[in-house]
Amino acid sequence: MNQALNEFSGTVRRAVDDYRMIEEGDTIAVGVSGGKDSLLLLAALQHLSTYYPKHFRVEAVTIELGFPGMDFTPVKTYCENIGVPYTCLKTDIKEIVFDVRQEDNPCSLCAKMRRGAINDAITQRGITKLALGHHFDDAVETMMMSLLFEGRISCFRPVTYLDRSGVTQIRPLIYAGEKKIAALAQELQLPVVENPCPQDKTSKRYEIKTLLAQMSRDYPDMKSKIFGAMQRLPLPGWETCKL
Repeated sequence: MNQALNEFSGTVRRAVDDYRMIEEGDTIAVGVSGGKDSLLLLAALQHLSTYYPKHFRVEAVTIELGFPGMDFTPVKTYCENIGVPYTCLKTDIKEIVFDVRQEDNPCSLCAKMRRGAINDAITQRGITKLALGHHFDDAVETMMMSLLFEGRISCFRPVTYLDRSGVTQIRPLIYAGEKKIAALAQELQLPVVENPCPQDKTSKRYEIKTLLAQMSRDYPDMKSKIFGAMQRLPLPGWETCKL
């Protein structure tokens, strides 16, 4: 076993324990987009399942948006190699969002449709827990987007129960930084599928990511302080379960 993955799984376990993300007997679907975050989450959770005191199993689910050139065959092969069931569902989300609707803010509708598709897919399989690849940097960026663009202090929660679908979303990567994730994904040679979405480098999130990177050059611990403030306030759902 790769020592770096073993250590990274410890970071994932800390988030799982702090927010009680996993219970005995859970089947956890990992939403695998093909990006480095979701693939490393899959690898870490599968490794964690081999020694975590609460027994759980992992499945992988991909919602294929319909962008040309995205080949998930290597992801399927990877899942077979680590013993994880894999489901890839084709959709027409790209066509609806970009070609038919021609949305001014396509990210919002795309995200809504992806959530609906994956929730439907896993509940049909009898799975009610979904692991998403949002990490430390995503949390800080989301909080800053809310503050600057909406005038409020909010962020997604580490654990979110969706009463309409009965699905509980968990985010085990919230203590993991993007740079560490990228480096480990490369070291493990994970089968990353490049995202050809035209909004990838033009979204509001990318704008905030760039701003935070610029500010972090002068204030290196800025993101850690923002993240710590989210837990200390705490934002709703961000209080830990530590005893």
